[in-house]
Amino acid sequence: MIINICFGTRDLEKAGRFYDAVTAELGVARTGTTERSIYYGSGATGITFAVTLPYDGNPATNGNGTMATVGAPDRATVERMHAAALANGGTCEGPPGVRENGYFVAYWRDPDGNKMNAVSLAG
Repeated sequence: MIINICFGTRDLEKAGRFYDAVTAELGVARTGTTERSIYYGSGATGITFAVTLPYDGNPATNGNGTMATVGAPDRATVERMHAAALANGGTCEGPPGVRENGYFVAYWRDPDGNKMNAVSLAG
C-alpha cells in the first residue's frame, strides 16, 4: 500500500509554486508545510505527495526510470495538469494523447527533473 510519494528538490519555494499549480488542477492543495517540506493531499485517496529538501543536505537528484503517476478523472484534467506543469517551469516528456494501451496520458518533468504523468482511464 502506498501512503506517500516524495520528490526531492533543490529549491523548496520554486517546487511549491510548481506543485501548487499542478495539483490544483485535481482539486488538491497543500496539507502542510515545514522548513524542509511541502505536503499535498486530498481525503479522497488517502495517498499524499510531498516535495522536500534532502535530509542529508546533498543536492536532490532524480531517478532514471523513476516516475509518479497521478490518476485524473478525465482527459481535460490531464491536459490542464500538463499545461500547468509547462507554464510553471516544467518540461514536456510526452504531450497529452492516447497511448498504445488505450489510456489518455501526458508526461512532464518538474523544475528539478523529477518525472510525473497524469492518466485518465475514462474514455
